[in-house]
Amino acid sequence: MDSRSIWVRVPGTSANCGPGFDSIGLACTVYNDLQLKLTEEPGCKITISGAGAENIPCDERNIVWQSIQYVLKKAHMEDTYKGAVIHMENNVPLSRGLGSSATAIVAGLKGANALLNNRFTRKELLQFATAIEGHPDNVAPAIYGGFTISATTRGDVECFTLIPKMRLKLVVAVPDFPLSTKKAREVLPKEVSMQDAINNISRAAMMTAALCKGNEKFLRNVFDDALHQPYRASLIPGMYDVFGAAKKAGALGASLSGAGPCLIAYCLQRRHVEEAVGQAMKETFAQHGVNADILIMDLDTRGAHIMNDK
Repeated sequence: MDSRSIWVRVPGTSANCGPGFDSIGLACTVYNDLQLKLTEEPGCKITISGAGAENIPCDERNIVWQSIQYVLKKAHMEDTYKGAVIHMENNVPLSRGLGSSATAIVAGLKGANALLNNRFTRKELLQFATAIEGHPDNVAPAIYGGFTISATTRGDVECFTLIPKMRLKLVVAVPDFPLSTKKAREVLPKEVSMQDAINNISRAAMMTAALCKGNEKFLRNVFDDALHQPYRASLIPGMYDVFGAAKKAGALGASLSGAGPCLIAYCLQRRHVEEAVGQAMKETFAQHGVNADILIMDLDTRGAHIMNDK
């Protein structure tokens, strides 16, 4: 019986990417690590360190453990492996819009699958992760890395991955308050206007084309959104002012990261404006009574992977 212990590293993610609501995401260079050992004995031992450790359950409610069980059941191995020893080392902020739940889901799936000698493909893991998470825009980049564009057709998730032709720096302002995805979803309308739908379709298409071609000038106005950001602005003091400050300091544009409250600015690496952009975002948030930390990251291009050594 396999008694190996393995380490999995999963990148944090930013979903929506401006106009790509529930469809476009990216992976960034902040990581959660998982050490996993499957056991024949029932029961799960979970230890957690790092970001949000005090707020993550260490029992049957733990999403990593639930994801491991999902894979075991799909492989018909749940009677062989009835328990696990799990250690989580987290750097992705919890409930901030950087895909903390997606990293947990993908880590559990990837780790369990590796210990089952990679029974399932990455595309199959994407189906599993989407079934658990409810939508693919965060889990897809966590699995594949890069920018991902996802679509679901009759329950089947397809994912296109791209690495932009230009090098980007991602500047994320992390406010000192959490925002649950559930709360952020509750403020969204049931219907939107044709004009708002066209706004997002045109910009999402233009953003994808510009990233693929490396055409910087077409990225100037593509991050504007009409489907979710206007409705979530009331939950994040100063959101639009922070966007404006980031762009004035040299960013191509800025948007909500996922459901927020993190805000992400997209900068060209060759312009070396990321420090100034981060400072501008931090100062503008402070003017609205919000303390924010700044993360300056690159695009992760590898996605979830097994580490031989830790």
